Amino acid sequence: MKVSEMLEKYRRDHQHPVNRGTHMIGIPMIIISLPLFFFHWKWALGLFVTGWMFQFIGHAFEGKKPTFFSNPLYLIIGPYYFLRKLLRKTK
Repeated sequence: MKVSEMLEKYRRDHQHPVNRGTHMIGIPMIIISLPLFFFHWKWALGLFVTGWMFQFIGHAFEGKKPTFFSNPLYLIIGPYYFLRKLLRKTK
């Protein structure tokens, strides 16, 4: 599957405004937590767990399971989608 197709599937699986909002909070928390594990593991763990809680709460509103359940590559596509969306808003 092409990246463009994966991005489109990701977009289709994230339509509910609450899900989109929780992902805009949860994804950055998870990303920030990863390098933070090298310096402050307690803070990193808190951010990581809270970020995932936001993700799953959003999917409860969406009524769909997280896309990465069907393909683990979506664990990379999600942050990429978020970053592209963020960069488009700043232009």
